[in-house]
Amino acid sequence: MIPTKNKKIIGILTGGGDVPGLNPAIRGLVKRAVSEGYKVIGIKRGWAGLVEMRRDRNADNTDCYEEFPKKLINSTILSEESFLHSSRTKPSNIKREDVPEHLKDIYYEETNDLTPEVIRNVEFLQLNYLVVIGGDDTLKYAVRLHNEGVKIIGIPKTMDGDVYGTDYCIGFSTCITRTISLIHTLSASAGSHERFLVIEVFGRYAGFTAMMPTLAGMADRCVIPEVEFKISQLAELMVMDRANNPGKFSTVVVSEGARFRGMDEMPYTHSGIGDIVAQKLRKASAKFNNGKRVDTIVQNLGYLVRSGYPDATDSMVPIAYSNIAMELILNEQTGRMASIRNGIYTSVDINEVSAGVKQVDVQNCYNTELLVPQVKTYTSMSMLMMTATEFLAKK
Repeated sequence: MIPTKNKKIIGILTGGGDVPGLNPAIRGLVKRAVSEGYKVIGIKRGWAGLVEMRRDRNADNTDCYEEFPKKLINSTILSEESFLHSSRTKPSNIKREDVPEHLKDIYYEETNDLTPEVIRNVEFLQLNYLVVIGGDDTLKYAVRLHNEGVKIIGIPKTMDGDVYGTDYCIGFSTCITRTISLIHTLSASAGSHERFLVIEVFGRYAGFTAMMPTLAGMADRCVIPEVEFKISQLAELMVMDRANNPGKFSTVVVSEGARFRGMDEMPYTHSGIGDIVAQKLRKASAKFNNGKRVDTIVQNLGYLVRSGYPDATDSMVPIAYSNIAMELILNEQTGRMASIRNGIYTSVDINEVSAGVKQVDVQNCYNTELLVPQVKTYTSMSMLMMTATEFLAKK
């Protein structure tokens, strides 16, 4: 049911990969909005809800949106999955087979831009504002909608921590906390069998999720997307680490976007980068281990670090971000994104999301010869060493 016009209406959606902390952000915004006299419509399954809905008041759009009930506002957070669910739908790039049935006569190209439908659906729902919780891809599409006249507020979330314009993204702390815990658990098996432990983590374009657990002492080496490495280089270091460890094992954390020299010549494989690195490490290790290969244990942490309940940081930061979003709405300041800059809660122009690439500051924080985090200067850095001004490279 679409609310009447007597109250301003806020739409809210969560797009892209799920992370712990989405529900605190949703609940924080709904609770504040209702207390300020607004109504809130939850858009389901990210941008998919605004792509697939029918502009017919008699149509069944329960899979696309709903008004938030009071029981959600007043309840504790009992479910772990996003209240609104999510998808990776990108309205500007919908394949022909994914175009909703009621639109197939209009959009029939191999790929289709359904942005006009999204804008019409925002108008149909009478949304005065749209709060978008997402990572790089989700927020970049939000930038487009903002530039086309939709009143947008962004909230950054991604385990990779690589949204440009903010020091912190919802989900990052829980990801690091879980990664540390899981490496610690898996180390028992690696030590028992005197093997290399190869841990693959998320991080397609930035290596923060590999850097932080290694810096915390849970791994000997890490390889990141920002720096191409050599398998022989890593193998020699890992053999040395294993020999110097009383437990007779060594550990490397591999970002999913990491690349080693000669990788471009490799045939495509269904294996992840962690599996490939583990196979090549085993083969290369003999050269540095008196002719004897070192076996490996390889684990892709994947969804183990992106599901379940948030840690303390990802329980509190989302509440602050959602309240910043409401403060912006109350002050009629749209086209902005909630942010932390140099440890201070603030907001930035949402166009900043598209203004650059946020990656590890290799010169200050990573030793390319030893393949380890090596911070030269901690002074004036943010707590998580991802300061928006120091770690962002302009395009």
